[in-house]
Amino acid sequence: MAGTNGKQKTVRDMILSLALIGLAAGFIYLLVPHDDHAPDIQRVDYRVELLTARRAATYPVAAPEGLSSAWKATSVRFQGEDGDRWHLGYQTPDGQYVQIEQSTQKPVADFVTDASQGATATKTTEKIGDRTWTHYTGGRYDALVLEDTPGSTTVVAGTASFTQLTKMASALKMS
Repeated sequence: MAGTNGKQKTVRDMILSLALIGLAAGFIYLLVPHDDHAPDIQRVDYRVELLTARRAATYPVAAPEGLSSAWKATSVRFQGEDGDRWHLGYQTPDGQYVQIEQSTQKPVADFVTDASQGATATKTTEKIGDRTWTHYTGGRYDALVLEDTPGSTTVVAGTASFTQLTKMASALKMS
């Protein structure tokens, strides 16, 4: 009988230890801050980079004009050594992503695949302003592609809907 009491004591001690560890873990969990909303993405001022790109690029560089302040510029870069590649990224009012990519890179198909992260051309085209854009789908991003820009290809791509991509494409001014 003496052996049975020892086993009961061991099981009881193990249960008490587990309960104590559970309480400590719960207390630590309560102390750690939990933030359930997305981080606030900082707005960038791209005016200097835009002026630099417009001076250096061999084509008219695109940038939006007239978008509401709810559209937030989040990234910008110009890579003169890489096919005069221009990038401008935006967060849409509903939290999606839209980017403008331009380049003189050849072959054009490689540039479009890279800019749209794997999208392929559809048979759908859309007249936006006085330009005809081709819809691309199936990649990480959907895209609108304009191939008749003098000396370059322009891609408006992102996680946003085609409605938002069209809004961005219609706001683009090239100079």
